[in-house]
Amino acid sequence: MRNRALQAALFRSLLAGVAYSAIVFAAGFILGTVRVFVVEPMLGALPAVALETPVILGLSWIACAFLTHRLAVAPTLSGRLVMGACAFGLLMAAELSLSMAAFGRSAGEFAAGLLEPAGLLGVSAQLVFAAMPALRLIGTQRH
Repeated sequence: MRNRALQAALFRSLLAGVAYSAIVFAAGFILGTVRVFVVEPMLGALPAVALETPVILGLSWIACAFLTHRLAVAPTLSGRLVMGACAFGLLMAAELSLSMAAFGRSAGEFAAGLLEPAGLLGVSAQLVFAAMPALRLIGTQRH
């Protein structure tokens, strides 16, 4: 019986990770379009990403809270880390796919862009996004 409970918990964590990445990718797609075509030409890449980052992280915080509650993700560090890792992997795969399909970049060009200042800020925000399910758990245990 314990094995079945562990499988169910793992499934909920993975399902939440898939949904979390899809919601945040959709929000990022909209915000990124505005950033690339409106804000970046006026301010440059790094300031544009710096303006976008708190907005997408705020939306991520809300999506994470909703999904962990709605999908009953186990209130364990391992369950939350699985959710975050799954979401991060899917988000990066989606971003790479978009970069290749929409902008004609190779995987190497995509990776090189992550090492530029705006890319580093973006990756840092994505790592916070990945850690958010665990951070939310730690925050609830303190109260």
